[in-house]
Amino acid sequence: MTPQPLAVGDPLRLGPYRLLGILGEGGMGKVYVGRDGAGTTAAVKVLRPELAHDRHLAQRFVREADMARAVTSKGVARVLGAQTEGGRPWIAAEFLAGPTLDEAVRAYGPMDGPAVRALAARLARTLHDIHAAGLVHRDLKPANIVLTSTGPRIIDFGIARPEHGLTLTTTGQIPVTPGYGAPEQVLGQRVGPASDVFSLGAVLAYAASGRRTFDAAHVAAVQYEVVHGTPDLSQVPPELQTLIGPCLAKDPALRPAPPQVAEAFAPPGGADRAWRKGALAQDIRRREEATKRLTAPEDTAVPAAGPTRRRFLTLTAAGVAVLGAGGGGGAWWLTRPDASPTAGVPAAVAAPEAALISLIDSEPDKAPETLWGPLDVAAPNGCLPLPVRDVLIVPAKTGGLLALSVTDGKERWRAKDVDADAGYVSVADRLVVGVDRNGLLNAFVASTGVPVWQTGGDIDDVLAADDTHVYVVAKNDELRAVDAWTVRTAWTRPMTSPRSTAGPARAVAGGKRLVVHGRDGHVDAVDSASGETVWKIKGQGTHGEAPAIGGGTVFLGGPNLMARRVDDGGFLWKEETTNFGDRELGWGSPTADGGSVVAVDGYRAYSYTTLPDTDRPSTDWMETMGDVGSTTGTRTAPAVEGGTVWLPEPDDSAVRVVNRTTHITLFTVRMQREGPYQLVSDAHRVFVARGGRIAALPVYGA
Repeated sequence: MTPQPLAVGDPLRLGPYRLLGILGEGGMGKVYVGRDGAGTTAAVKVLRPELAHDRHLAQRFVREADMARAVTSKGVARVLGAQTEGGRPWIAAEFLAGPTLDEAVRAYGPMDGPAVRALAARLARTLHDIHAAGLVHRDLKPANIVLTSTGPRIIDFGIARPEHGLTLTTTGQIPVTPGYGAPEQVLGQRVGPASDVFSLGAVLAYAASGRRTFDAAHVAAVQYEVVHGTPDLSQVPPELQTLIGPCLAKDPALRPAPPQVAEAFAPPGGADRAWRKGALAQDIRRREEATKRLTAPEDTAVPAAGPTRRRFLTLTAAGVAVLGAGGGGGAWWLTRPDASPTAGVPAAVAAPEAALISLIDSEPDKAPETLWGPLDVAAPNGCLPLPVRDVLIVPAKTGGLLALSVTDGKERWRAKDVDADAGYVSVADRLVVGVDRNGLLNAFVASTGVPVWQTGGDIDDVLAADDTHVYVVAKNDELRAVDAWTVRTAWTRPMTSPRSTAGPARAVAGGKRLVVHGRDGHVDAVDSASGETVWKIKGQGTHGEAPAIGGGTVFLGGPNLMARRVDDGGFLWKEETTNFGDRELGWGSPTADGGSVVAVDGYRAYSYTTLPDTDRPSTDWMETMGDVGSTTGTRTAPAVEGGTVWLPEPDDSAVRVVNRTTHITLFTVRMQREGPYQLVSDAHRVFVARGGRIAALPVYGA
């Protein structure tokens, strides 16, 4: 969620804690980040003022602190203080620097076997300590487990109770998180330590597989599966299935006790490296560094963790509220006047290049084996896949965004709430930005999927991005530039073209210009710094042709393939369509290749190079595809990679691969799906998508 500054009516201080910002809020309370005089940072949870008069809620709130204080285990977040101030009770707890287990699995994928064993042993020992204090946690789930540099910590005692009692909310319902609460908890029966063991089993299955062991389309169906269904451990490694399975027994008496779990999962030496080495450990260290900056007095300089591409103020939010706001917890970017929400974003990772294949050693007219795929994981006819260094971003078949590893096609991360149909972009190969179904613009670390920031709330479409800005269309038909590094709006202006039922405008950013090709055939180039129109033309394509920029030139499809200088719109050349079957469609989306361009016009593909001091381009080559006059053409942009050019057949039946030098057809690629092909390329790979299937193929050397 978007970081929140203190609002009107928020207290400035609670007890010894000066409040710095809002971490979150829920139905019962609000959680702030605070710092005391000694520089100790705490998550401070306070009951909502409108609920403070409710004696039962106030008692439950105070009881949370008492419950947490009763547990002295190192595996929980310490309670630092609690009292009632101005008639409102508050609790201060240790501020933990680290992602929740839920965030970590979504960002870095399932844990390996040794890491799951280490996690299980630590959590089981902590549960034993909780139970030894006479308590049952009752809400163990991935969001209530924080991964720190010293290991996992259990948070949120909001519904913990003594073993012999039941917890009632104000409505008399038993709180339970679907898919993690035990069957007896779902049924409202007496719960005990074995209930936490069931939740532990569900947590470990999630950590090992990246998916919930009990899942369904709606809450009631999930709860039915918990009570009556069989846990789905199919994605859990076999050696862990036998250990996790007993924890998920329907009968509490058949579940192992926490000490037995800890013994059974005894990890090998060094298994706790998961939070000491690797990407997760780096994430934890970044959050720890940011916490140090947060706790430093205002006049204390804290060294930066390392160089960044841009100069930013170095504070980022790095912690997670250790007390849930009304039963939840989450990671937050903390807002202060001197804070940058992107200071902790890592540099772009290196793009792993695939090996080029030799034309001499290849069988004529035969396509090479795919590097991976085809995989049936993408939404049919969704937005174009987006290569970003080591990941390929695609619209997920089940909704949201899906990041696949470019090397093997395995899932790297997923953003389920993003509306992929609204577009998504990369900023400097470091961030991936999309809009969710609530109109909020969301930014994620490209390689890992770690959430970075949210803003807006009124966004309809994401058009384009450069190294600094994301360009979006708001619901009021306003074109807006958002600085991706400060998350401030750089400028706004009316959208350059009207909305169309056929789809959004297409755009490209480069050379200090944002070029927008509207569905009405109008093309507007605006200054990326100010939003002012620099040049515009009309009469180009109306079928969603995407512009392309290369070598200071912008190329436009439609009735004419046109080349103009991107900075001032100066005319360079144009080639009229010979696609008389559909003159309005004409040229499809062009692909820039330095100062050259490749585009398909009806049943022919061309490569042109701009020549100086002439309004005619040099024709590098022409390829005839299909039967003359048999088709109306395609909007799909070709791909140029290595020594090959990948051309969509005009009837979308196949992709023709042509030698870039000799212009000889090497082979064709076909996917057994309906619909147009989509082609993108990077780092000696061409990604071919059609009808929801996607594959990566190697390319020949130049």
